Amino acid sequence: MGMLKEFKDFAVKGNVVDLAVAVIIGGAFGKIVTSFVNDIVMPPIGLMIGGVNFKNLAVVLKEAVIDDAGEVVTAAVTLNYGAFIQNVVDFTIIAFVIFLAVKAITNMKKKEAAAPPPPPPAPPKSEVLLEEIRDLLKNKEK
Repeated sequence: MGMLKEFKDFAVKGNVVDLAVAVIIGGAFGKIVTSFVNDIVMPPIGLMIGGVNFKNLAVVLKEAVIDDAGEVVTAAVTLNYGAFIQNVVDFTIIAFVIFLAVKAITNMKKKEAAAPPPPPPAPPKSEVLLEEIRDLLKNKEK
């Protein structure tokens, strides 16, 4: 039972839950970035270099073998360097956005650390009354 309890304590800790949430959000963010790169960034770049679609950039290492009926017997072997270029652009954008997020969080933490701590809360009324009674009793004894 000790190991099961230890695992439960580990799995429910805030860090593990935070990591799980980060992975899920990261996956969704990756889809957004991929769409941004594929649908917004790459088309203008392809247009600037002559209407090239980066997804189609490839070097054919071996042509496809087609039989007399027109069916593909063996698929072509290609080096798809266009997909690699898109993945590099995806990575660069994700890395830059994460850099900006970490920088913003670091700046917020610096501001929190530099801010003066709040004043201590006022003591409750009962404590103040007891202190007054104590002081009165001390003065009466003198």
